[in-house]
Amino acid sequence: MPPPSDIVKVAVEWPGANAQLLEIDQKRPLASIIKEVCDGWSLPNPEYYTLRYADGPQLYITEQSRAARQLMERIQSHSMEVRLDAMKELAKLSADVTFATEFINMEGITVLTRLVESGTKLLSHYSEMLAFTLTAFLELMDHGIVSWDMVSITFIKQASLGKGGYVSQPMVDVSILQRSLAILESMVLNSQTLYQKIAEEITVGQLISHLQVSNQEIQTYAIALINALFLKAPEDKRQDKLLNPLDLPITEMANSFAQKHLRSIILNHVIRGNRPIKTEMAHQLYVLQVLTFNLLEERMMTKMDPNDQAQRDIIFELRRIAFDAESDSNTIPGSGTEKRKAMYTKDYKMLGFTNHINPAMDFTQTPPGMLALDNMLYLAKFHQDTYIRIVLENSSREDKHECPFGRSAIELTRMLCEILQVGELPNEGRNDYHPMFFTHDRAFEELFAICIQLLNKTWKEMRATAEDFNKVMQVVREQITRALPSKPNSLDQFKSKLRSLSYSEILRLRQSERMSQDDFQSPPIVELREKIQPEILELIKQQRLNRLCEGSSFRKIGNRRRQERFWYCRLALNHKVLHYGDLEDNAQGEVTFESLQEKIPVADIKAIVTGKDCPHMKEKSALKQNKYCIWIDGLNALLGKDMSSELTRSDLDTLLSMEMKLRLLDLENIQIPEAPPPIPKEPSSYDFVYHYG
Repeated sequence: MPPPSDIVKVAVEWPGANAQLLEIDQKRPLASIIKEVCDGWSLPNPEYYTLRYADGPQLYITEQSRAARQLMERIQSHSMEVRLDAMKELAKLSADVTFATEFINMEGITVLTRLVESGTKLLSHYSEMLAFTLTAFLELMDHGIVSWDMVSITFIKQASLGKGGYVSQPMVDVSILQRSLAILESMVLNSQTLYQKIAEEITVGQLISHLQVSNQEIQTYAIALINALFLKAPEDKRQDKLLNPLDLPITEMANSFAQKHLRSIILNHVIRGNRPIKTEMAHQLYVLQVLTFNLLEERMMTKMDPNDQAQRDIIFELRRIAFDAESDSNTIPGSGTEKRKAMYTKDYKMLGFTNHINPAMDFTQTPPGMLALDNMLYLAKFHQDTYIRIVLENSSREDKHECPFGRSAIELTRMLCEILQVGELPNEGRNDYHPMFFTHDRAFEELFAICIQLLNKTWKEMRATAEDFNKVMQVVREQITRALPSKPNSLDQFKSKLRSLSYSEILRLRQSERMSQDDFQSPPIVELREKIQPEILELIKQQRLNRLCEGSSFRKIGNRRRQERFWYCRLALNHKVLHYGDLEDNAQGEVTFESLQEKIPVADIKAIVTGKDCPHMKEKSALKQNKYCIWIDGLNALLGKDMSSELTRSDLDTLLSMEMKLRLLDLENIQIPEAPPPIPKEPSSYDFVYHYG
C-alpha cells in the first residue's frame, strides 16, 4: 500500500553530525518538524533554527515558502480536481505579500500566464478554475513585486481582447469577465506600453456592450476601465473630433465621451437603472464626470490671440447675433471705416466687454481663457433668444444699472471651473457625481446658459450697479453651491432649484446662520478669542497625536479595485516611532505593536507630501476625509509644523465658539463696550481708609 501523498521522505543534514532520514507529514506545523529535528541531535532552543534547501538556490524554508512550493506542485497536477482546489487556495493566499513574494520567486507568474494563455481549452468546462487563476494573477501583480511590462501580447489577447478574448465573448462567465476587466484596468494604469497595446486592440463598442448588462459589478468594472483609458489618453487623442463612437479604437476614448450614444447608455442603463447605485459605482461615475470636465482644461488655459482673425471672428459673430439689424445697416456701401469702428466700439460696450476697442483683450487671462468665449458663442447660437434678451435688456438700462454681459460671462465661467474643479485629478474619497451632467452632450455649456440667466436675475433683484459686481458674483456662487448638493436629476430640476434660491432667500439663510453662530466681532471678544486660541490648538494637537497612537487602517494604494487590502499604522506611545504592517482585512479594533513588523523613526521623516506632489499618488489627489486630515495634522505636529487641514480649521472654530459661549455666559443680555471703561481719577484724600484695632 503506497504512503499517503502528504507524507514525504527527506534527509536533513547538520555539520559534524550524521544526517537524519525522516518521514514528514506536510500537514504538520513547521515549528513542530524543526523541534523534532533538533531533538534528534539534542540541540537546545529549536526556535533559533530553520530549514534550508541543500540543492538549487538554497532558500530558507518558511511556512509561506513551504505553502508556495506545495501549491506550485498542485496547480501543475494532471488531476483537474487537484488543480481546481489548488487554484482556490492560491486565490486566497495571493493577497498576502510574504506568500506572494515566495510564489513569484518560484516563477509562479510564468506558470499562471501559461495556464491563462491556454485557457480556451478550459473555458467551456473549467471556467471556475480560470476565474480563480485570473484572480490569483491579479492579486500577485497588485503587490508590485514584478513589472506589468512583462505581460505578453498573447496573454493580453487571450485574457481580455481580440477575437477570442474574454472581454469580447458575449456568453463568457461573469467572474471571468470581472477579472479580465480588472486586469485590463491595472495594465493600463501601471504601464504606458501596455496602454498602447490595449488601446489599439479594443473598441468603444466592446465596452459599451458591458454597460448594457444587468450586473452592476460588470458595469462598474467597465466604467473603471473606461476611466483608466481616459486618464492615460494623450492630450491630442482627447481633443480629436471623430463621429462614430462605436467603431472608435480605444485611443479615441476620451473624444467618444462627447458622443451621444455612450452618454445615453450610461444614463439609461447605469444611472437610471432599476438598481440603487453602490458606493464603488458612484465613485467611478464621479471619476468619469471629473475626467469629462477636464477635457475643458486646454481651452480654459488657452489665451486669446488678439491678432488671430479666426478668434476675432467669433467676437464679430457675437455682435452680429445680438445686433443683427444694426449690423445689416452698417454694411451699406459708402459707410466709412471710422464710422464702422465707432459703431463696433459702441456695440462692444453694450455687449459688456471691459475693453470696448479691442474686446479680444478680455480673454487673455487664464483661467477661463478661450473657454469663456466658447460658452458665450454656445449661448448665442443654441439659446439665441435668451442671449439677445439678456444683451438688449441690459443695454436699455441706465449705465450704472446695466449688467455687463461680457464681463459677467467671463467671471461666471471662471467660477464654474472653480466649483467643478476643472483640471483637478479625481479624488479617491469622493462619490458625489451629478446625474444632470450625464443628461446632455454639452453639460458644461448648458450649465453656463442656466447660470448666466441666474446672474442676470440676481443682478436685477439686488438693484446692483457696476460697483456691486463682486457682491453679485458672491451671491451667485452661493446660489449655485447651495443648489448642487441636492443632486437634481436633470438640468431643468437644477434650474427650478436655483429659482427657489432668490436673493431674498439667500439673505434669509445668511441671517439665520449668522444668528445661530452668535459671531461677535467687537474688539474685546476678538482679543479674548486670540488669547484662547493657542490653548485650543494645543488641545487639538494632543487629540491628533492620541489618534495616531491608537492607529488606523488604510486601503493599499496599489489596489485599484478598492477591495479588501489594507495596512495598519500606529505611533509609538513615546511619539518617536511609527509602526506599520499589512492586515488580513480591515481591522475594527486596536492592532498591537507586536503584530506590526515594520517601523519608521519619526526623526527620519524629512517632509510630508500630499496630492499631486506625492510620487505614489500620480493618478489620484489626496483624500478629503477626516482620517486623512487627522494623520496629516498629527505628522505635521510631530515635525513641529502648523496643522493646516480643513478639519483643524473646523475643530478650531467649533471649540473656540463653545469656549467663548461658556466664558460669556454671565454676560448674557449685557452690552459689551467697544473700548474698556476709563480709569477713574484719584480721590482728593484717603480719609475713608479705616484702621482696625
